[in-house]
Amino acid sequence: MSLAEGNELREVNETDLVDVGGAMAKWEHFPASAILHHGKPCCRVAREWIFSTDYSQLNGENPLTGPRWLRLKYKWGASVWPISWCEAVRQKTLDCGALASMANEVFVMRGVKSYPAQFIQQYTEEATRHWRESWTDGNASDHWIKDDLIYHEGCAVVVREGEIRLWDASAGWWMNPKQFGGYGGLVALRVFAPQAEFSWGAHRIAPGRWQRIQNERQGLALASAG
Repeated sequence: MSLAEGNELREVNETDLVDVGGAMAKWEHFPASAILHHGKPCCRVAREWIFSTDYSQLNGENPLTGPRWLRLKYKWGASVWPISWCEAVRQKTLDCGALASMANEVFVMRGVKSYPAQFIQQYTEEATRHWRESWTDGNASDHWIKDDLIYHEGCAVVVREGEIRLWDASAGWWMNPKQFGGYGGLVALRVFAPQAEFSWGAHRIAPGRWQRIQNERQGLALASAG
């Protein structure tokens, strides 16, 4: 084996150094976040405010347009759960679960098929240490952090039959199916949907279970090694 081939194989195995399997096991039984409804006018009015605001912000554009206004209105940060609609709309800061739950409801209200999506992303232990401290200061659970990996939530939006795009409501953007690893890289995905299988770019997504996401560098290195 040449030095170049050895480097390629080491790059393929980079994510093996990260405990992705342990993270998937840790979050195996995590349900997608859902904002509670009291069944009273307080929550009904709050939901109607979100939907009417989205209608005005969309302004006749394509219903598949990402609701970026949510991220502009709410900062990303710690939330204390459970949280209801009447509480959530009054906050200045919401976590990924609350933002994803709102965005999912918005897409559905527009007549778009949208399903809860869960992500595992890799950052650095310095970053996760800072986030852990922030969540502790906010009296919120840091269950979503494991070493340099985080649990994150978004929306799986059906753009055509059998094809989805992933909306990251906390970042206010569509996630790129061509992942390259590194800081913020997506290493695993789970989509809660009734359909048998979706495509996300070149990835085949079987709903209801965690699956690893191979990045572009891994794919190239594996092809070269083969």
